[in-house]
Amino acid sequence: MAANDTFGELSLLIRARYALVVLDTREYDRAIAGIERISAELGLNLFCWSRSRGTLRGSHFTDPLVDNTAEPAKALAFVRDQGAGLFVFRDLAAHFDDPGVISSLLEGVEYFGMRKGGVIVIGQDVRLPDALRPHATVLDLAPPSFDDYRRLLERLIREYSAKMPVRVDLTQADRVRFVNNLIGLSLLEAEKVITRLIVDDGVLGESDVRAVMEAKRQVVEQDALLEYRPAEEGLNQVAGLSGLKAWLAKRRPVVMDPRRAEQFGLSFPKGVLLLGVPGCGKSLSARAVAREWELPLLRLDPSNLYDKYIGDSEKNFKRAMQTAERMAPIVLWIDEMEKVFAAVSGDSDGGVSNRIFGSFLSWLQERKADVFVVATSNDITKLPPEFVRKGRFDEIFFIDLPGASSRESVFRIHLAKRKQDPAVFDLARLVAATDGFSGAEIEESINTGLYSAFADNRPLVTEDLLAAAQGTRPLSQLAARRLADLRAWASGRTVPAE
Repeated sequence: MAANDTFGELSLLIRARYALVVLDTREYDRAIAGIERISAELGLNLFCWSRSRGTLRGSHFTDPLVDNTAEPAKALAFVRDQGAGLFVFRDLAAHFDDPGVISSLLEGVEYFGMRKGGVIVIGQDVRLPDALRPHATVLDLAPPSFDDYRRLLERLIREYSAKMPVRVDLTQADRVRFVNNLIGLSLLEAEKVITRLIVDDGVLGESDVRAVMEAKRQVVEQDALLEYRPAEEGLNQVAGLSGLKAWLAKRRPVVMDPRRAEQFGLSFPKGVLLLGVPGCGKSLSARAVAREWELPLLRLDPSNLYDKYIGDSEKNFKRAMQTAERMAPIVLWIDEMEKVFAAVSGDSDGGVSNRIFGSFLSWLQERKADVFVVATSNDITKLPPEFVRKGRFDEIFFIDLPGASSRESVFRIHLAKRKQDPAVFDLARLVAATDGFSGAEIEESINTGLYSAFADNRPLVTEDLLAAAQGTRPLSQLAARRLADLRAWASGRTVPAE
């Protein structure tokens, strides 16, 4: 629902004598701006209460105060005695454990059956007491749209251009990316970010597109439920996986220009589940997608969700998904899914994992925001079967042990990262010696060889790497049966990533 639709619905509720409306939002200023328009359209006086100031005859701090209304119960008594009007209460939910407040609110609400107006409670994740639920209607204030941010950017450029020299070095594509990166911030937060970038040097350029992403990182870190991860490596740092890379390349234009894609009939991709052998590039691929698509990368760590207090784990999950949607467009990385939902099949945690799993499935199916989920799993048998049903993800890819050409690429990539020239090594011998190795095991053999060469104060040579490989027992030998079972499950159910 667009923000304008939210306020249209709110206006309809007020006209239909719905006396108590909860407007769920963290953007108080934007909510008040919409309510001001409604009060003007309906010819109703507007009163706004907050815990710090009491009741204002209007919505601005310069408006006159109503005497003796700082306490919520007295402010609600004023609602009862005042007559018609719109009465806005900010953060009143903090007092919902007070029976006197609940009683006063119910008394005030009863009067609106006979007069125009109503009570609007503004807050985020408001938990209504049982006594209020039959009387309240909850509306979610939709986040700002792309056009809201675009208009904000254009307005601030105009305003500051009238005060100081401002140069805008943004192509049309840069402007689209700039505005897309603002999505997820409140309009007030976005205004502060844009203003700082303009005032800093009088220029809005391509480098400022990434500066907006840094502002979003700070917003995410404040909540501490999702981790903002820098996406430093692109797909060129991922060896092999040509099938996965081709699939991602076809969807990149949709991600880079979602508005044009929508007009073409395409929606933002949902995500992928990467199943496969440990150490073969699943997590690296998640990070590389974010870099390739120029999107923020958020990681969901299950340990941040679970809380000892009843109901708080589910609340944490809801907040995490709200943050992800607010930050969209993003890549959301959920590593080793089996660790998140291993307890779903039992009640060892009192059913918490079951409830979170159900919420997660619903969110995967119904989410509207542009969130591309990259989930990884090493053991599909520990995941409930509902998780891999068609429609949860766009595709399920199986990442097997790297073949000969991919192993050569792994050597080239990791030797170059460690300031070694791949051309001086016998790559053919190294590839043959590491048959059955994962990419992580090859990387570790390079590290082992480097330690040996550094200790002997000499350059790294092929024999160092061969010795390290010969001293390694790869997972393909240690867990041959487990890998065979994994391949058997994947056959016919997944798409090969290679």
